[in-house]
Amino acid sequence: MSSRAPAILVLEDGRVFRGEAYGSVGETFGEAVFNTGMTGYQETLTDPSYYGQVVAQTAPQIGNTGWNDEDDESRRIWVAGYVVRDPARTASNWRAKRGLEDELASQGVVGISGVDTRALTRHLREAGAMRVGISSRDTDVAALLAKVQATPHMAGANHVGAVTASEPYTYEAKEPKYTVAALDLGIKRNTPRRLAERGITTHVYPAYAEVDQVLSGNPDAVFLSNGPGDPATADHQVELTRELLRRRVPVFGICFGNQILGRALGLETYKLKFGHRGINQPVLDRHTNKIEITAHNHGFALKAPETGEFFETEFGRVQVSHVCLNDDVVEGLTCLDVPAYSVQYHPEAAGGPHDADYLFDRLIELIETEGAKTHA
Repeated sequence: MSSRAPAILVLEDGRVFRGEAYGSVGETFGEAVFNTGMTGYQETLTDPSYYGQVVAQTAPQIGNTGWNDEDDESRRIWVAGYVVRDPARTASNWRAKRGLEDELASQGVVGISGVDTRALTRHLREAGAMRVGISSRDTDVAALLAKVQATPHMAGANHVGAVTASEPYTYEAKEPKYTVAALDLGIKRNTPRRLAERGITTHVYPAYAEVDQVLSGNPDAVFLSNGPGDPATADHQVELTRELLRRRVPVFGICFGNQILGRALGLETYKLKFGHRGINQPVLDRHTNKIEITAHNHGFALKAPETGEFFETEFGRVQVSHVCLNDDVVEGLTCLDVPAYSVQYHPEAAGGPHDADYLFDRLIELIETEGAKTHA
C-alpha cells in the first residue's frame, strides 16, 4: 500500500488525471507539455526553456539513474511541475548522489506520479498544449479547474527576464583562440562548454544588455541562446540582433535565438499546437542534404516565408536551411549576404544525439571567413 498523498492533475478543458504526489506536496500551475526523451530527465528539468511549463515524460519509468551534481544545465530546476507514470523506487547509477524525488522535493517542485502519461500525451497531441494544475494539497477538481482557467496563457508570455543571469560572467577556454559574446535568454551550461572545447571563450551577458555592452569586449561573434516564453515579446533582443546584422557581426542563434534572428529578418512567429520536445526529431540540413536526429524544446516557430526556401530581407538573401521532416516546420536560417545563421534545436544536445555538433564548427568557419574579409 502506497504512503504517498493523493494528487490530481486538471487540464483547462476539464480533463482530469488522478495519481499520487511526487516531489514536493503542494499546488502548481503552468502549460502542460510532453517530452519524448527516454533519457536526460535531469537536463530537461534544469533547462531554463521549460520555465512556466508542467512537463510530462512519455518514457514510462523515470528516476532510475537518480540525480548527480554534474549534469545540471543551469543553477536550478525550472519546470513548473512534473508528471511521471512509474517513479523508480531506487536510483541505480554510480554517479547518483541522491534520488530524483529527493531533488524535486528539496527544490519545491510539485509533481504527480501514477498518471497514464500515454493517455495524457495523446490528449495534448489532439487538443494542443494547454494550461494545467497539479495539486496534492486539495483534490477538489472544480476548485482546481477554476484556478487553472484563471492563470495566464503561454502565448504573450515574456519569461526571459526570469531565467537570465543577473550579471555578466565568463566561461574560459583552456587554449583560447576566439571570443564569443552570448546573450543569455536561458542558456544551458553545455553550450559554453562545447564552445570552450573549440578554443572559444564565452562572455555571457544578461538578456537585456545593450548592444554596446555585448560588443564591449570586441567579440568575434555573438551567440543568441535558447530560452522560454513567446518570441513575439522579445522586441529588445530583436532590435539588438538587427543592429548586429547592420554592423556585420557574426551571429549564431539556437532555439529562441533562431526565432529572434528570424524576427530580425522580418519573419513572424506562431504557436505550435503541441510543440517539439524530445531528443529524436528528424531535421533536414539543406546545405548537405543530410538528415540529423536532433534535440528540441520549443512551442513556438517561425512562419515559413511565402517565397519558399529563399527570401529577401533588408540584410540580403536568406535561406531556410533546415526543416523538420515530421511537419515541415522551419528549423534553421542561413543569411547569404551577412554573417549569420541559426537553428531551432539544441546542437549542444544535453541530453541527446550529437548529430548537430558540427554547428559549433560552422561558427568557427564563419568567424574565420568574416575575419579574412575584414583584413583583406
